[in-house]
Amino acid sequence: MSEQHTSRPRIAVLFGGRNSEHAVSILGAGSVLEVIDRSKYDVVPIGIAQDGRWVLAAEDQRYAIEGGELPAVEVRGAELALQSGGSSLVVHEPGSIPVELGRVDVVFPVMHGPFAEDGTIQGLLEMAGVRYVGSGVLASAVGMDKAYMKMLLAASGLPVGPYVTIRDRDWRTDRERVLKEVQELGWPVFVKPARAGSSQGISKASDPAELERAVELAREHDPKVLVEAAIAGREIECAVLESPGDEPPRASLPGEILVHGDHEFYDFEAKYVGDDMSLVVPADLPGEVTEDLRAMAVRAFEALGCEGLARVDFFYTADGRLLVNEINTMPGFTAMSAAPQLWEASGVPYAELVDRMIRLALERAPGLR
Repeated sequence: MSEQHTSRPRIAVLFGGRNSEHAVSILGAGSVLEVIDRSKYDVVPIGIAQDGRWVLAAEDQRYAIEGGELPAVEVRGAELALQSGGSSLVVHEPGSIPVELGRVDVVFPVMHGPFAEDGTIQGLLEMAGVRYVGSGVLASAVGMDKAYMKMLLAASGLPVGPYVTIRDRDWRTDRERVLKEVQELGWPVFVKPARAGSSQGISKASDPAELERAVELAREHDPKVLVEAAIAGREIECAVLESPGDEPPRASLPGEILVHGDHEFYDFEAKYVGDDMSLVVPADLPGEVTEDLRAMAVRAFEALGCEGLARVDFFYTADGRLLVNEINTMPGFTAMSAAPQLWEASGVPYAELVDRMIRLALERAPGLR
């Protein structure tokens, strides 16, 4: 299993991970692996199991929801380690001497949530001296933590909705004060883990009893919880793509999320199971609102220092205000996810989007930038 010398860049597509978004990551990786150009790149699919082991993906690794069952990383391939400083993969077969599998030119981490999208994988790759797709350590960490994200967006002059952050110690020792702060937001409120995505652990609360239950649900995913005032408005999304060289980032056409069926909001089931949501691109907005929204999306991207691709989510209120809800530094990445659909409608097909993100990573020098 020694390194095969080739002129083609070697791309490691990384997926899975130790969090509740394990399956969502695999869905996106399956789409990337399907369209990545094998005539231009050597591709190595690598899964991170729920217990943290890195493995070469099995030939029959499942990348889709089948029979209502979510996919998981199959721990049947050779276990791997990333060699720090050498930008290479090493195979660790049980009871045998480690064997070098070969160099890695770029890692494409199609990963979401804690220990993945939050700067931890990015920091590991930085230490190993390996180029990777997407935002760096700081932007990834801030983008994952919705409380700090909102603080930074507001400090950059971008409008955000009212919210309260509930920290673990405060919930345990000063719950009455916390509940009073939340009630000042008015009812209803939306309660979510501060550092989770894919709408995991989110619920709506309309009174104090529901609030306590909602906070406990969110705390199953993260001891730090964000409570947001309900915003009466349309949900609009816009994707931002880094440009090569010194050109500024580009914003896609905006799209509107429409949720159907019995879903009160854009939850996990609406996103990934069934046909209960749709994305209308371009969103039916006045021309000046569209341009303002796209400019604000780029400002949010640059406020966090993002790289590669991000998706910025907005509320557009009945009185014509735009509020930034959040930014996702590694948004859902199946071909049917919002960010790829937004770029498809903006003239960048999915396969080309994947290729652009790899090329941007190849152009980026490892180290501080």
